[in-house]
Amino acid sequence: MSFLINQKTFKNRRSKDKAKFILLFILISCFIEESSASLYDFEGNTINSRFKTPEGFSRIVPSQKSFGEFLQNYKIKPEGTPVHLFNGKIKQNKVWAAVLDMPIIEKDLIQCADAIIKLRAEYFYEKGEYENIIFTLTNGMVVPYRKYIEGYRIKVAGNKSEWVKTDKKGESRKIFEEYLEFIYTYCGTASLQKDTVKGELNNIEIGDIFLEAGSPGHAVIVVDLAQNEKGEKIMLLAQSYMPSQEMHILKSGEEFSPWYKVEDTELKTAEWIFPKGSLRKWK
Repeated sequence: MSFLINQKTFKNRRSKDKAKFILLFILISCFIEESSASLYDFEGNTINSRFKTPEGFSRIVPSQKSFGEFLQNYKIKPEGTPVHLFNGKIKQNKVWAAVLDMPIIEKDLIQCADAIIKLRAEYFYEKGEYENIIFTLTNGMVVPYRKYIEGYRIKVAGNKSEWVKTDKKGESRKIFEEYLEFIYTYCGTASLQKDTVKGELNNIEIGDIFLEAGSPGHAVIVVDLAQNEKGEKIMLLAQSYMPSQEMHILKSGEEFSPWYKVEDTELKTAEWIFPKGSLRKWK
């Protein structure tokens, strides 16, 4: 986000076409929920154990200890759990197939890009690879978590920012959470674009994101992939949204919901339409 104007204060002014699509999406979803029920294992408590692959498709297995494996095995809440907003209210647009078991803070900070950043940061924090926890602010300043460990913090004045030394050192969870809250405040879809590069659909991987940078923009992350003998791929997508809310797996509007087809066209999700060519990979 810009230091001059907090991005979280922007209202989502989508076009009438997007609004019409979302309404149509919800209506179609009502008809296909029953037919796609066989793809759910309601006892499963992880992404890959909750959702079965459609007939003819096999789940793509990522390398061990990779970000892809981390996401594919991410824990989700029990079936029937609703998506909660940061203020405790329940999300009204019921576009979710499952809710990720990821804590949310009581501030309107963890929106779409922030939730994806949190997943990425939590993966490296869990592995102890602190040097890989590094994100770019909207103004272009690169902020490594390692600097927080060493006791540095950032002083913000308008659109300017600089490092200052403090006595707050260490690798504690408290300092990690302090780092993340700063990142949530001054990052967004525009900064996420700085930390990623354009991707190609024929090389899509779990952990890639679909991104439309803007104020507001939107981002979703690929959390699972499957493929058939023809080489056709399908994917599961997760998002947070505005206002800040729990991250969730999106329904797709397909007969095999919540799976989405990987196609070289615009990506129509439950709450956003991404232009063709929106796939991004981490630097």
